[in-house]
Amino acid sequence: MTTGPLARSFAGVETWIFDLDNTLYPPHSNLFAQVDRKMGEFISNLLGVDPVEAKAIQKQFYRDYGTTLRGLMTVHGVDPHEFLAYVHDIDHSPIEPDPALGAALALLPGRKFVLTNGSRAHAQSVVARLGIESHFEDMFDIVAADFEPKPARPPYERFIARYGIDPSRAAMFEDLPRNLEVPRALGMRTVLVVARPGTPAETLAFRQRWETEVGDGGYIDHVTDDLADFLVSAVEGRATGAAAIDSRPVAR
Repeated sequence: MTTGPLARSFAGVETWIFDLDNTLYPPHSNLFAQVDRKMGEFISNLLGVDPVEAKAIQKQFYRDYGTTLRGLMTVHGVDPHEFLAYVHDIDHSPIEPDPALGAALALLPGRKFVLTNGSRAHAQSVVARLGIESHFEDMFDIVAADFEPKPARPPYERFIARYGIDPSRAAMFEDLPRNLEVPRALGMRTVLVVARPGTPAETLAFRQRWETEVGDGGYIDHVTDDLADFLVSAVEGRATGAAAIDSRPVAR
């Protein structure tokens, strides 16, 4: 067992909770860029606007409501199931099997979940492509959250209540800093998963600057650019190698 600071940080953790997109797989797969484009298409078709205006509406809804879907439901009464089916009808083949991640997940003691603002169908397709579906007890999606997305507090509370989770014995892994504030306030350990150095800038073009703002970072316990290696290190105390693991909040 690990005896260092990282191991002590995860001592007693019995529930491991993972965001999906750009957390369980790296952003260089460009998978979410496909989803981003599909959302723009949906808005363009719905409102009869050009792609530039559709993109502006999409990003404003995302910022104001937590997800583009929530904004479309609130402002335009969009059927959420129709939207989810459309935007997640993408090519998942860029996601390749990740045996290292599967092996790392197998080491984790206790329960494992996916907590995503996306759909269950999308989550199932991703974890199947990664070859890690057998490691998860369940996937809590935007439908289970009653279409209220992270970073709002209620979806985390619904998730905790549904599965009887003790937040003080749980860890949350996310690629968006703002989605870690509530988990930390609830008592979870928090890990921010960032892109590896050298990730092409164009693969992160769908991101807005405000999405990656950390603020004082006091709600982020650890940062890593290699999820599999981080998990192994957290459980076994192996050398971290090239993984960017830090017990302090990331500075940006």
